[in-house]
Amino acid sequence: MKRRLSALAALLTFFIVCNLIAAAEPDTTAAEPNAPAETAPDIIAVTVNGADITEADVEAEINKLLMRNRIPPQTPPRFIEQHKKQLRQPALGNLINKSLLDEKIKQANITVTEEDITNDIKEIVSRQGLSLDDFKKRLQNRGLDFDQWKQQVQFQRGLIYDKFFETQFPDKLKVAEDEAKKHYLENEKQLVQVRASHILIKTNMNDTNEVKAQAKAKAEELLKQLQDGADFAELARANSDDPGSAPDGGDLGFSRKGRMVPPFENAVFALETNQLSDIVETSFGYHIIKVTDRKDSFEQLKDQILRTLKWEKQADFAKDYLESLKKEANIVYPAGKEPQASSSTVSKTKQNQPKTEEPDS
Repeated sequence: MKRRLSALAALLTFFIVCNLIAAAEPDTTAAEPNAPAETAPDIIAVTVNGADITEADVEAEINKLLMRNRIPPQTPPRFIEQHKKQLRQPALGNLINKSLLDEKIKQANITVTEEDITNDIKEIVSRQGLSLDDFKKRLQNRGLDFDQWKQQVQFQRGLIYDKFFETQFPDKLKVAEDEAKKHYLENEKQLVQVRASHILIKTNMNDTNEVKAQAKAKAEELLKQLQDGADFAELARANSDDPGSAPDGGDLGFSRKGRMVPPFENAVFALETNQLSDIVETSFGYHIIKVTDRKDSFEQLKDQILRTLKWEKQADFAKDYLESLKKEANIVYPAGKEPQASSSTVSKTKQNQPKTEEPDS
């Protein structure tokens, strides 16, 4: 139900909890049978300040980008290959950025411990009203254990990047409370967060009118039970067709406007706390919705606003910082594998030094 969110300037910002839970869902991207034979792992794609990035590294990065793009499993192999060719330059750009940043991080001796990672995850999930045990249970409901998930979303790397920028450039990332207040006043309606639960009785586009009528009748019967005092979470676990929220009693966590399909969102933001909706129809089926919490005052939203503005400053600064690193870096491509020139490509004039990549975005 909730739209998947992408990380701001990949690997350079943190994951809010909606990312965390979405990242835990099993991936349905096109499987390996559609992929070509692996590239020889020792063939060099580019060398960055003496550190080699191989074609195998590039292939792995391309596959990560494919997964993020959610290519349907039924996509013909020739289209996947075409898409992979288009992703080669972004993948190279990502790897060059990682290499340059990792070099600086090593020089600065930036490290994070398992305790740092666990504490940060606790702090993030607590903003959704969850304990770490609650979150681990949600991961288990999606077929992942905690350690697998941390590896999948590269949480350690994200935290190291965050620590690097915070310690090396603290003045660049400061956000005053006045900035946060101004942002709140200018975007108040969009910043309101509502925590909702729902029960979904699923329908499909090709269902007959009779099947849809039966689904609606079931939703109406459940609504009547709720109005008579039945426990929402128990009914959701027993009846909801949403596999992502049913094990959690229908809980969808906090969300802002613009992250749900319109009929559902309109109903959610029209409800008061602890109020039940009528039957709401969307392309997914019939929903019963209950709002369980709301954040709408500046004091309730201040910490999130401060974090968001800081992340935005960090992403903007990181982009400029990476560009400055590239201008000074020794980035060498094998003969004949130089990236194509473009109007925005920064070129170098060193002997045997081809053009550098554009900033990753």
